[in-house]
Amino acid sequence: MLSLLKTIRDAIASWWSEFTLQTKLLAVATMVVSLVMSGLTFWAVNTIQQDARMNDTRFGRDLGLLLAANVAPLVADNNLSEVAQFSQRFYSSTSSVRYMLYADETGEIFFGIPFWEAEVENSLTIKRRIQLPDDYPGDGEKPMVRQHMTPDGTVTDVFIPLIVNKKYLGVLAIGINPNQTAVISTNFTRDVTIAVFITIWVMVILAGVINALTITKPIKELLVGVKQIATGNFKQRIDLPLGGELGELILSFNEMAERLERYEEQNIEELTAEKAKLETLVSTIADGAVLIDNNMQVILVNPTARRIFGWETTDVVGCNVLHHLPPSVQMEITRPLYEMAAGECESAEFRIFINQPIPRTIRILLTTVLNLQRESIKGIAITVQDITREVELNDAKSQFISNVSHELRTPLFNIKTYIETLHDYGEDLALQERQEFLQTVNNETDRLTRLVNDVLDLSKLESGRNYSFDGVDLAQAIEQTLRTYQLNAKDKGVELVQEVALNLPLVMGNYDLLVQVFGNLIGNALKFTKAGGKVAIRAYQLDFKPSHTQSAPVRIEISDTGIGIATEDQHSIFERFFRVENRVHTLEGTGLGLSIVRNIIDRHRSKVHLVSEVSIGTTFWFDLAAFEEKTPPIQIEPIVEASKITTT
Repeated sequence: MLSLLKTIRDAIASWWSEFTLQTKLLAVATMVVSLVMSGLTFWAVNTIQQDARMNDTRFGRDLGLLLAANVAPLVADNNLSEVAQFSQRFYSSTSSVRYMLYADETGEIFFGIPFWEAEVENSLTIKRRIQLPDDYPGDGEKPMVRQHMTPDGTVTDVFIPLIVNKKYLGVLAIGINPNQTAVISTNFTRDVTIAVFITIWVMVILAGVINALTITKPIKELLVGVKQIATGNFKQRIDLPLGGELGELILSFNEMAERLERYEEQNIEELTAEKAKLETLVSTIADGAVLIDNNMQVILVNPTARRIFGWETTDVVGCNVLHHLPPSVQMEITRPLYEMAAGECESAEFRIFINQPIPRTIRILLTTVLNLQRESIKGIAITVQDITREVELNDAKSQFISNVSHELRTPLFNIKTYIETLHDYGEDLALQERQEFLQTVNNETDRLTRLVNDVLDLSKLESGRNYSFDGVDLAQAIEQTLRTYQLNAKDKGVELVQEVALNLPLVMGNYDLLVQVFGNLIGNALKFTKAGGKVAIRAYQLDFKPSHTQSAPVRIEISDTGIGIATEDQHSIFERFFRVENRVHTLEGTGLGLSIVRNIIDRHRSKVHLVSEVSIGTTFWFDLAAFEEKTPPIQIEPIVEASKITTT
């Protein structure tokens, strides 16, 4: 039983807790009003009933005294016929009397209305006695009033003693019917009170329903709409057919939502356009760019950064950038990134060598991204520069300067040594020794001159100087070169062979530069060819044409029967200051001749090739484009700028 009561109590508490504060207050107020009205109703009913009883009591007592005063003499004279007639007339003339009973001093009823004693005797054959109240005074002069309940209402009983000449003759009992007006009024008041009680609750319930339909529901709809607007759902609308202030409020809300939706669409279009512009701009930047938030999540990355870090096939947007960086980069920038996100520093710069996806040197610049007020950090911008070429150029410059310094130091040291010896011990030296010393100084001076000239020639080629290219007669250039080296070849016992095809077309090139190429290649061939060997230069036009509108190119070959070049050295033969003699012989040279040749041929939009075998010989060859008569002379820009010296 207790558990059932507890369950009911919990259910009621749960049901009550689901109501809003407004509903609870309304229910409490309705209950208070109902109880007050019920109390007033009950008080009114009781007051009316008490007044009715008092009226019945007074009426019964007065009626009893009046009737007793009229019939007491008749009872004393034992004139019962007159008593009966008088009582009958009196009973018939009023509806307030319910019964009239006459009893003697012993309480035996000798006459009564609405029944007669004779009728009682004949039909019931019993003696009736009146049952007087226990506190009836007997022969008292004042009437006694009592009330008892009947199906018709409360009946007032009045007991009046019959006294004549101070002699007690008996008692007259009169029953007074309840006051119908009072009864009807009481019932009507009770019904009205109940109706009022029910009406109050019905009105409250109807008011609640009307309030829910006309006020609460629209307000709830507005509340839901405002919450949706607050969350960014500007498509929210309220469709309720209401008028008045609420209708205007709903209409204004819908207009506001529509304007916000249009404003959002406009902003989205503008933001999308700006984002597209930003992404296009970032994608065209030569440097890598990565934008991350304070949680290290990638927001934006351009193609250059994807290529540098090998992210072409990986979608890193939305991922932690530290999980996708190369280990060397991750090790360097992890701590600075978190320090910048915490606001401890604003920028940082690193120079890191990475092996993946390909070996390269990169410069990473970290910069914080602040809000418009420059008060809080919104993210970090990572700029990535591929400085591999710059590093290689710097290394090449350093190596070039080191090599030049080394090459210059050797002849200068020799010149200084021999001159100091001649200066200090010239008189003590024999004439032949002095001549040998001067010859050595002269040779070293020539070597130094060649080195300086080669360096100057290479610098001119790589300084950005423009050269005019026109039709060049290869036969003439080859003839001039061979005349220059003819005596040198005769002294060494090396045969110079010229094989130039007849009717050879002009080639597009620079005459002086081509003469320099021929001179370097023939000079090297003579240098590394022993006596009895042969050096040949050939020029002929190839059979194939690059296109229908262009003539076939001309190929130039310089061959020798010298010592040859080892396979492991062939890939380095065109590097600056690389000399094969360091490995296979002791001949002197600057190591810049072939580098100059390659640079010049590159300017002619061609490539130098070689075929060599140790102790058999070497052949250098390259192709030059045929000169077209209809093509005017052109200015050829330098292929390699002075600031981009390389050592391939």
